Amino acid sequence: MMIALGVCAAVTAGFMLFIEPVISEVQEIFTSSGIPDSYMSIVFKAAAISFITHITCEICADSGEGAIASAAELWGRGALAFMSLPIIRSLLEKINEML
Repeated sequence: MMIALGVCAAVTAGFMLFIEPVISEVQEIFTSSGIPDSYMSIVFKAAAISFITHITCEICADSGEGAIASAAELWGRGALAFMSLPIIRSLLEKINEML
C-alpha cells in the first residue's frame, strides 16, 4: 500500500512538471487572442473537475462500487455543465449579435 502511494505521489509530481509548460502556453494563447481571463479560469477548473471525476470514478469502480462511480460521473458532468453556462451565454450573445 505504501509503495502504491509513493508511486502515485511520484507520478503526480512528474505530471505537474510536465503540465506547467502546457498551462503557460494556454495562458499565452488566451492572452494573445483577447479572450477574457475569466474564461481561462473556467477552462482550467473544468479540466481539474474532469481529472478529479475520472480518478474518483476509477477508484470507485476498482473498489467494486459501480453505482457510486456512476453517481460521481453524473455529478462531474453536472458540474461541468454548470460551469460552462457563462461561456455558453457569451457564445449565444455573439451569435445573436451576428444575426
